[in-house]
Amino acid sequence: MAKREDRKTAIRALVRSEDIRTQKDLVLRLQQKGFDCTQATVSRDIAEMGFVKSERGYYALPEDMALKRLMGDHALAVDVACNMVVLKTRGGSAPLIGEVLDNADIEGLAGTIAGDNTIMMAVKSEERAEEIAEHLAAMLK
Repeated sequence: MAKREDRKTAIRALVRSEDIRTQKDLVLRLQQKGFDCTQATVSRDIAEMGFVKSERGYYALPEDMALKRLMGDHALAVDVACNMVVLKTRGGSAPLIGEVLDNADIEGLAGTIAGDNTIMMAVKSEERAEEIAEHLAAMLK
């Protein structure tokens, strides 16, 4: 079971960091990372994880698409304080965005605390906090 979960973690990371259009591309990238898998295996993983295609035709995780939509509509600013990421939102939006962040399985994100218009994200390292903040800031309209 660990092998399957390791593969899914790798798939999640690849889809978030690279533009993957096809199952064949994903299988190739996984094999380059040392995973012994077939297109059929990856196809099952994609179905289980509920992948969608982005507007540009790349694989995306449904939680990432929801986060992108929410960030574009409701988030106002992102800031970093040591290993904390602070996200300012429109009034009433923080709890919903916080829940999506908590469920998105973002590497290094320990958890969130959401008020009415502010989310505090505890991140495991300052370096990862900067990366998460940059990723979120790119979603702001």
